Amino acid sequence: MGVDTDDTFCATPGPVAPAPPGGVADGPPYAACVLCREPTEYPESTRGATLCPVCAWQEAARTACSG
Repeated sequence: MGVDTDDTFCATPGPVAPAPPGGVADGPPYAACVLCREPTEYPESTRGATLCPVCAWQEAARTACSG
């Protein structure tokens, strides 16, 4: 059995960029989620029910598990 000795796999990553400050990301005004009122990935001009990534994931799980 050959063992791969790729040293880059365990290498320590370089410096990590600091996290952006809390709050809404810079950019256009984002639409609010219709369930939790958090900012979404969509601009305010988006038509229809906009969901934040968390609520979209939870909604997908609910509809996938419904009979």
